[in-house]
Amino acid sequence: MSQIEHYELNTTDPDAAKQFYAAVFGWTFQDMPMGPDAVYTMVSSPKGPVGGIQGQQDPSAPSSWLGYIGVDDLAATIAKTEAAGGTKVAGVFDVPNMGKYAVVADPTGAVLGLWESANKPEPATKKKAAKKKTAKKKTAAKKKAAKKAAPKKAAKKAAPKKAAKKAAPKKAAKKAAPKKAAKKAAPKKAAKKAAPKKKAAPKKAAKKAAPKKAAKKKTAAKKKKK
Repeated sequence: MSQIEHYELNTTDPDAAKQFYAAVFGWTFQDMPMGPDAVYTMVSSPKGPVGGIQGQQDPSAPSSWLGYIGVDDLAATIAKTEAAGGTKVAGVFDVPNMGKYAVVADPTGAVLGLWESANKPEPATKKKAAKKKTAKKKTAAKKKAAKKAAPKKAAKKAAPKKAAKKAAPKKAAKKAAPKKAAKKAAPKKAAKKAAPKKKAAPKKAAKKAAPKKAAKKKTAAKKKKK
């Protein structure tokens, strides 16, 4: 708001004005009946709306363009204008289903229009607050969904651990089995190691010693004979 939102041409010859602006700027026009003998023409350029054209209310006044500044409160703006040294020239006028306007002059005599739209835009602060509320609702919904999904994920993650714990005793049993077999096999190895026949050695020694004893007896007998 507080900027020029609409330009209006007040002219003594609306048809001649349309021909001129169409030829020079390529503007297009749409006539809107405003009563039994009044027509207001909406003006558009190739890039968007421009303003309007209407017949001059005072035939003695020259044709001229008038800019309308958008305001939130028309009555309050007129009061500020007068307090600042300006004057109200005309109005307030109602435009059904659209808004209302007035014409004022600044302290130097320059004339401008004031326009209060019936369809006021929502304040930016309210828009921001609404966006924040919707954002909070979305984040809250996401958090709730995440909390609900978390136990399921935890259960899925815990399941392999339980299976691993159940499988662990089997693995331990498998690993322990060779040890038991080793223990059973150990006596056999001990038996094999204990098997060396060291006791048989004296027999051989006895066998070897026997001829020596016999030889000694023979030599002793020979000596006796001598």
